[in-house]
Amino acid sequence: MKDHTDIPALMADIGAKARAAAAELAFAAEDRKVAALQSAAYAIMDNRQAILDANCEDLVYGEEKGLTPAMMDRLTLDEARVRAMADGLRAVAEQRDPVGRTLAEWDMPSGLHIRRVSTPLGVVGVIYESRPNVTADAGALCLKSGNAAILRGGSESFHSSAAIHDCLVTGLKQAGLPETAIQRVPVRDREAVAEMLRMTQHIDVIVPRGGKGLVGLVQREARVPVFAHLEGICHLYIGATADPAMAVEIALNAKTRRTGICGAMECVLIDWRFYTQHGPVVIEALRDAGVEVRAAGDLAKVAGTVKAAPEDFGEEFLDMICAAKLVDGVDEAIDHIRTYGSNHTDAIVTEDDRAAEYFFQRLDSAILMRNASTQFADGGEFGMGAEIGIATGKMHARGPVGAEQLTSFKYLVTGNGAVRR
Repeated sequence: MKDHTDIPALMADIGAKARAAAAELAFAAEDRKVAALQSAAYAIMDNRQAILDANCEDLVYGEEKGLTPAMMDRLTLDEARVRAMADGLRAVAEQRDPVGRTLAEWDMPSGLHIRRVSTPLGVVGVIYESRPNVTADAGALCLKSGNAAILRGGSESFHSSAAIHDCLVTGLKQAGLPETAIQRVPVRDREAVAEMLRMTQHIDVIVPRGGKGLVGLVQREARVPVFAHLEGICHLYIGATADPAMAVEIALNAKTRRTGICGAMECVLIDWRFYTQHGPVVIEALRDAGVEVRAAGDLAKVAGTVKAAPEDFGEEFLDMICAAKLVDGVDEAIDHIRTYGSNHTDAIVTEDDRAAEYFFQRLDSAILMRNASTQFADGGEFGMGAEIGIATGKMHARGPVGAEQLTSFKYLVTGNGAVRR
């Protein structure tokens, strides 16, 4: 693996080692996986200065590449974010082991006793952009679920990801697990991504985590099955009966807490009846917080807004920008979300139980929320410790992809001399 110029050979070597490691991880004892994750958490804290120094190199690279402020925020690590990575590893370690659980069992008249038991997927390839903490999250979740991981981070987070990966390998070593259970692609060359997408003999599933360009590329080119993590075009619908103070607080948090994450609100829909009673309180609050509100119709008359272009609806801004529109009732809000959403996360603010239930029944997003910020669309906030991404497709995994979602199952069948007549 020393020759990093022959990318196909490099990736074939990584794939073969991952497949061998996966075979061992499939039956690894729970206490060894827990020990590896806890040791990795300690290693991250012990080496946090080295991680921050590596991140400084990446930030310089990001500045030179002209990354947007939102992308730079995704890339940036500080003491708190490094500590959060270590805490995430410990949280995953403490979760119930998802492997080997009996999901269902029954007896048949033929004398067969049948059990459906959870098993690892095998080898998981994770392709991600910018956020170096994904290295820790993805590695931890794959290990917890008994899968080997091949991690290919973005070129801009190259040094940070390497430093974090070293800590994961330290944990594996100390727990006596294969060091190749979590491998990182050690090159920036994009050919490595192309190779991963073709490695059907070594990789069981690909998880892309990034912007529309990356996910679209993976979906178009992959021969390996994909857990799609499409754009986070998240909508917030302020219903007719919404409490105005709550609506303002949720809208501000959903848009401004962190603009560069997939759970950030990108479009606010305001019910006409709410607007008639309370005026542009939500729009003014967003404007006063520094958000560029691209408004349609009567909302464009609110001072400080920008008239929306048609393409602003359905756009993932990942910045201090959002689209805004008035709608005539929950049905119109639902129609808008169906037209422009990405089936990621959509929320309603309302005091009307029937409106909330109607919203939940008629939308098919992976995550639907009531009276809560879309920023909660996160595996950690769902009690998963961490997540590899938010899957917006419908096959196998949907919503936050944690350790449990990285398992499949097999049937264990026992008899007592049973033969089929």
